[in-house]
Amino acid sequence: MNLSQGAVHPVEAPPLQTEGAGNVPLPRVRMKDLQGMPGTVGGLVLRVTQFLFAAVALAVMATTNDFPSVTAFCYLVAAAGLQSIWSIVLGITDAYALLVGRRLQNPQVVRLFAVGDGVTSNLTFAAACASAGITVLIGNDLGACGRNHCTEFETATAMAFLSWFAALPSFLLNFWSLASR
Repeated sequence: MNLSQGAVHPVEAPPLQTEGAGNVPLPRVRMKDLQGMPGTVGGLVLRVTQFLFAAVALAVMATTNDFPSVTAFCYLVAAAGLQSIWSIVLGITDAYALLVGRRLQNPQVVRLFAVGDGVTSNLTFAAACASAGITVLIGNDLGACGRNHCTEFETATAMAFLSWFAALPSFLLNFWSLASR
């Protein structure tokens, strides 16, 4: 059996570039504006999607007459309302930034967006999980869908999960941008 013999040749490492020509420090490299971050078209699409799903969850739950009897459903209405308001306000901010050509990468603005997205997405997720548990209890365990609005409850819960799913990339990108500074 003829095996080839590998040869290793040392390679010289390139010099470190800590300074430019004439001992001028190189500018610090920053993360680019990724789609989904504030002030981008992707960020605006995420905000509009968050708003639409949260508004549908809120509207569907509000059309039932017996949601106030369950605390988890009241929590879902409150969380969907907060998510709707937060998303529409930041959607308007993103649209304004796109129209006037401004970047929303100010550290204080990014910090506000990251904290707000984190709070609203956690509240929406918790409310959707609680509502899903009650919906399963009513539908499967108690078998009381004939007397309740199970279809509306399931629809509102699904819309809340979809709103959270659209809010999560916004939070992660804002948090990443904040952490990379």
